[in-house]
Amino acid sequence: MHKTRFGTLLLFFAVLSLYSQTSSTNNTVYHKIDAYLKSGIHHGFSGALTIIKNDSIKLQEGYGFANREQQIPNSATTIYDIGSNTKQFTATAILKLAELGKLKLDDSIALYFKNIPEDKRSITLHQLLTHSSGLIDRMGNDFEKTSTQPFFKQLFLSKLLFQPGKQFHYSNTGYSVLGRVIELVSGTSYESFLQKHLFHPAGMYQTGYLLPKWRNSKLASSYNRGILPSNSPILKYQKDQEISWHLKANGGINSTQTDLALWFKALKTNKILSKKSLNKGTTPYIFYPNSRLQYGYGWTIRTLKTVGKRIAHNGSNGAFAHSLLWYPQQKLYISYITNANSDEVEFLGYRIAKMLLDPEYAPPPIKNNVYATAFRFMEQHPSTASEQLFSLLSNQYPEAYGRSNLLNSLGNLVLRLHKDPTWALSLFKKNTQRFPQDGNLWDSLGDAHQRAQQPHRAIPCYQKAVKLGYTPAKKKLLRLQKNIPEKSQ
Repeated sequence: MHKTRFGTLLLFFAVLSLYSQTSSTNNTVYHKIDAYLKSGIHHGFSGALTIIKNDSIKLQEGYGFANREQQIPNSATTIYDIGSNTKQFTATAILKLAELGKLKLDDSIALYFKNIPEDKRSITLHQLLTHSSGLIDRMGNDFEKTSTQPFFKQLFLSKLLFQPGKQFHYSNTGYSVLGRVIELVSGTSYESFLQKHLFHPAGMYQTGYLLPKWRNSKLASSYNRGILPSNSPILKYQKDQEISWHLKANGGINSTQTDLALWFKALKTNKILSKKSLNKGTTPYIFYPNSRLQYGYGWTIRTLKTVGKRIAHNGSNGAFAHSLLWYPQQKLYISYITNANSDEVEFLGYRIAKMLLDPEYAPPPIKNNVYATAFRFMEQHPSTASEQLFSLLSNQYPEAYGRSNLLNSLGNLVLRLHKDPTWALSLFKKNTQRFPQDGNLWDSLGDAHQRAQQPHRAIPCYQKAVKLGYTPAKKKLLRLQKNIPEKSQ
């Protein structure tokens, strides 16, 4: 992760000549969309967009920076993490193996894994594909190292959430199991199978984990909420020389807008899957709880009254966010990515789709997310102006400001990114005044006092946190009390 200070963020906002790689005409809805996203650059948006209509690329652009520090612009060939959109590659690979006669979709996982506990022996590949297996969502973080046998042994020993096939529960681990099935059936690695049978036949040479000959100058950095910079995850993959099973086959594949346009073309022209298999993969099988949204194989499906079927999926690792939207009746395909994810921009792809499908729709302007707004203010003002910041947040982001986690997260980010804790102290003090019965907030205030070299003030904060039931503060309190003589407390 890059080291940063508030000044880096301020420099970003001060840059007036931001970049956009353009190929759009000037008198169409595509121009309006292009202008809309360009206007958002000055309010924290960066990313890329592809729109394909009637088998023709109408707009394929990059906006803002792939790397702010080096001022490298985003483009159609910038390489981004597409998160859980990896799942449609895994699902397509399973369908491909079925076409090749190597497996059947109603196969039980007991055919591929030894010593499966009895309660999981009936889980089928279809149930894994549709998140109806009952397996838990995840067991660890994306980069936690684990070897194959212990990972799946631990997973299969975990308690099922429900009887397989009975309901929907999104499961990353379920797609990890599918990734391992691909390896066991094909006799090759997951990524090698995808390259040979999906990516290279489609002409996609900048999609994957470790195997592509990555153009490192094209790797996008990310900026979570516009303020937390990180290098491309590919650099982590290359350092580890492996992909953790916590991530493999369920997320973390990287790609470009150019490749994802080729992916759509290959699917639509049945270059990598037969029409029958593609229809099977995009058939809705099970509803999300309390939703009109259904799940197919690596795709979500919904039928909309005015435009018909929508085939889509989203993926995010918190910093990158990617959406694919396909409207078959409208002959419309959208690939949207941001490398500065926040609540304000994560689902802009759907807003863009509405601009294309509803001529009367006028989208709200893209605005800075609450974290970037707060950090910009804090860079420009001393902590004595904290009441001005609280008034600003209350007026512009009343819903977010009404929750305790906003100021707490901001304060913790200050401690993480900046050595001066005075702003963190102001944020945490305000939060404990507003939510005095939340022990976590008192614990955070204690942390800020510690950072400010004020242990005598930290102790009563930790005591308050413990009294309110926030047990993680106990160790901090005991450690401080041990190091400070009782008379000095």
